[in-house]
Amino acid sequence: MMARELHSVLEPEVHDDDTAAARGAGGPRVYAVLRRRRWPAPVLVALLLTQMAVAMVTTAVEQTPTIDEPVYVATATDYLHEHRLRYNPEHPPLGKLVVAAGVALADPRYDASYAGDQGEVGRHLLYESGNDPWRLMLWARLPVIVLTLLFGLVVFAFAREIAGTVGGAVALALYAFSPDVVAHGSLATLDVPAAGFVLTSVWLVWRARRRPRRCLPLAGMAVGAAVATKMSALPALPVLMLLAVVSAWHALGPRGRGDRRRTLALCLAGTAVVAVAAVAVVWASYLVVDPRLRFTPAEAVPVVQGLRGRLVELLPFPHAYRDGMRVQFGLEDHPWQGYLFGRLYTGSRWYYLPAALLVKTPLGMLALWAVGAVAAVAVRRLRPAAPYVLLPPAVLLAVAMEGARDFGTRYAVFVPMFLTVAAAGVVALRWRWASVATAALVLFVAVSSVRTFPFYLPYSNEAFGGPAKTHLRLHDSNVDWGQDLGRLADRLKSRYRGERIWLVYKGSGVPSYYGIDARDPRTVPVSEVHGLLVVSDTSVAKARGRLAELIDSSRPIDEVGRSITLYRR
Repeated sequence: MMARELHSVLEPEVHDDDTAAARGAGGPRVYAVLRRRRWPAPVLVALLLTQMAVAMVTTAVEQTPTIDEPVYVATATDYLHEHRLRYNPEHPPLGKLVVAAGVALADPRYDASYAGDQGEVGRHLLYESGNDPWRLMLWARLPVIVLTLLFGLVVFAFAREIAGTVGGAVALALYAFSPDVVAHGSLATLDVPAAGFVLTSVWLVWRARRRPRRCLPLAGMAVGAAVATKMSALPALPVLMLLAVVSAWHALGPRGRGDRRRTLALCLAGTAVVAVAAVAVVWASYLVVDPRLRFTPAEAVPVVQGLRGRLVELLPFPHAYRDGMRVQFGLEDHPWQGYLFGRLYTGSRWYYLPAALLVKTPLGMLALWAVGAVAAVAVRRLRPAAPYVLLPPAVLLAVAMEGARDFGTRYAVFVPMFLTVAAAGVVALRWRWASVATAALVLFVAVSSVRTFPFYLPYSNEAFGGPAKTHLRLHDSNVDWGQDLGRLADRLKSRYRGERIWLVYKGSGVPSYYGIDARDPRTVPVSEVHGLLVVSDTSVAKARGRLAELIDSSRPIDEVGRSITLYRR
């Protein structure tokens, strides 16, 4: 069954809607080529995904561990060796089980008796247990890279079914060149897997308009996989249940909807199937780790009172999941610092994520997103798909905008995934130069993305000065997530050998492991700091007191990976 689904991604049946969409995109000649010779579509898909794979693997090879990765890798290793639910309860197990597939092949040494919090356990695994962190991190990242590429097939299939093969090609090109997707799809983190599972679930519930019995259970399993990867995907579940009602109603057809009671019963049955399948996947992800569901958290779980506490208790999930929700609520109550357009603040800003997406999305992609979203609503043939491609990201974005952690667009990486599918709608427009404009914008996106290679995390578009200027407007995982410690070590050896190094590094890496012999300038009087001052750009953005004084009295001379600045003092 699944083999037939995957085969249909690259060898679709040709429907009347495909014909109209392809003609709208490039006229009869383009459509004739795509219909008479089916090989261009598979070849184009293969080329786009191959370049994406090269970009992600190269990025994965060159980057040192980001701040969150050691926690996930250590938790995955603990799953493999100890089969216990102990670390990182704020995120369910499934995404870390994906990472564990690569960790198992790396077969690292692991000291289960080591005492410490999850961050300390991660550093101990990578740097103090006799493992090669470069090798272990690459193996941990590879399963996420593979999953990201598979989600590319979902993007192509979803867009093709909505707007034809040309539309599918446009959507896949935008996905494959999305700096945010490439950046976070290259890491052993959970953002892209969770977003991709949500996208897959929506695609399957869209297909349920024709095959409800086959696709609704699969849609429930896919959204369950998202919820079993990140708790922030929970709002997608009621949205998917609502879309399941729409799909079941459509699948019945005019004749089948004659009996209102029967129609209502079948629609409710469809949404129930989605919900039950989702809950089952969440339970299964915990049972795979520990069939006895023992939960012994390494750190204290906060007590959550009031309405939030009562809602947590009502969740039909394992105790460990509910405690993870309590940890998440505890994190939401913390007064985090944010940074936007040069301003440091405490707390959160509701407009942070839209503003950050505006900075970090290629200009051509923004234009195609906007036109595609309008086309999905305005063009009659595309209108049935509008709730599927626009409602889920809108709900998830609205919820994410209420979050307390203004750390990066990774919290909204589902936006480029869904809106690339919506952008496929541009091919249905009958404008005179629509096909030429679309091709030009896609090319603009590709050039902008390739120019930032392999520094995808600090990407920003040309309107905001490009990657070299991102640190002036954003911080944390938008720019500097600790990924360039290895590159810094190489730069110090090649250009600044023998100099005294003062380092303020924001990340989970251990500088001494990479041969960086440095001191923290904040621990001595300002007058004693002479030589090379190296500061992570997030620390520059948040600099106050002594560090701000040191930076203001130093001269910038170099930068590494567009995330670390070197000063002469």
